[in-house]
Amino acid sequence: MARRPSWETEDLTALRDMARAFCEKELAPNTERFIEQHHVDRDLWLKAGEVGLLCMSIPEEYGGGGGSFAHEAVLIEEQARAVDSSWGQSLHNGIVAHYILAYGSEEQKQHWLPKMASGEVVGAIAMTEPGTGSDLQNVKTKAIKDGDDYVIDGSKTFITNGGQADVVIVVAKTDSTEGAKGISLIIVETEREGFSRGRILDKVGMRGQDTAELNFTGVRVPQANLLGDQEGLGFIQLMTQLPQERLIIGVASVAGMEVALEKTLEYTKERTAFGRPIYGFQNTKFKLAEVATEAHIARVFIDDCIEQHLRGELDIPTVAMSKWWTTEKAMEVADTCLQLFGGYGYMNEYPIARMWADNRVQMIYGGTNEIMKEIISRAL
Repeated sequence: MARRPSWETEDLTALRDMARAFCEKELAPNTERFIEQHHVDRDLWLKAGEVGLLCMSIPEEYGGGGGSFAHEAVLIEEQARAVDSSWGQSLHNGIVAHYILAYGSEEQKQHWLPKMASGEVVGAIAMTEPGTGSDLQNVKTKAIKDGDDYVIDGSKTFITNGGQADVVIVVAKTDSTEGAKGISLIIVETEREGFSRGRILDKVGMRGQDTAELNFTGVRVPQANLLGDQEGLGFIQLMTQLPQERLIIGVASVAGMEVALEKTLEYTKERTAFGRPIYGFQNTKFKLAEVATEAHIARVFIDDCIEQHLRGELDIPTVAMSKWWTTEKAMEVADTCLQLFGGYGYMNEYPIARMWADNRVQMIYGGTNEIMKEIISRAL
């Protein structure tokens, strides 16, 4: 049912074929193991780097693929098609690398981006704290100057790639007397003394993702690790980059809707009840007609957002609309499709069960959907 995205060129179709083959080989057969161990294999990152699937939208001069967000969108969609939520590549590629590209010094970009593109280094960003969710202005983690260093103290939670990350962009207060103007972003290497990882968190869904607690106790990093040419720019940097993160979530949600529809059509046409395929019942047909319509509307919406983003025209309220609407629709679709699987839909061995559980968090992370509606309302 899924149509070819309007922004997809022949080159991107070739990339899609390669990304699909990679995901079918490296992700789909290993899903259960990733879930059991709560992380992907470390060499998955190196394998992805070898075939050019990391940092595709980073310029070639920094080791990337020299592509655009469209390249990242293709991989996000193919990962969704493989029904994998364990590999945190979209954060590594589309978020962490872009903070360094946008705000890093030439030295920082030359040092970190080629290693991220090769898979030698895994990236994470540490925003959320135990006491602050979407309220980033009030983070408690502090970075205090001491000589030529910053000394960082604080705790972070719900950190994607937290278990494997080699480098973390930390949101910290460099001036605790200020609100948003006191926030800075600082690069922290996880080998630094005083850095420690807490639990790999036990989540309802996305159970193969190494979402972790991170602790910073007197962690010393050079002041040269600051992202940007002065302190206090962190909140503006976050607000500038968060729209791409929200678009990534929307892309994954729409792809998930399409995959749920595809798998449910297959199941209902093969499974029989009362002597005929489940698809033969009017209720099944009507429910899937609704799902197909909503998935198509979502595809048109997200494709338009991607096209706007590629032109540099996607505004904050529109991407907030796409984030809340697609994530809520994806959850509704997953729930409808699970119901059509009957009791089997509730079994983890069926992909629809994992999709249902994985989808729920998309309404929360990247800014809750309630925050998205607040953003939209301010522009009305």
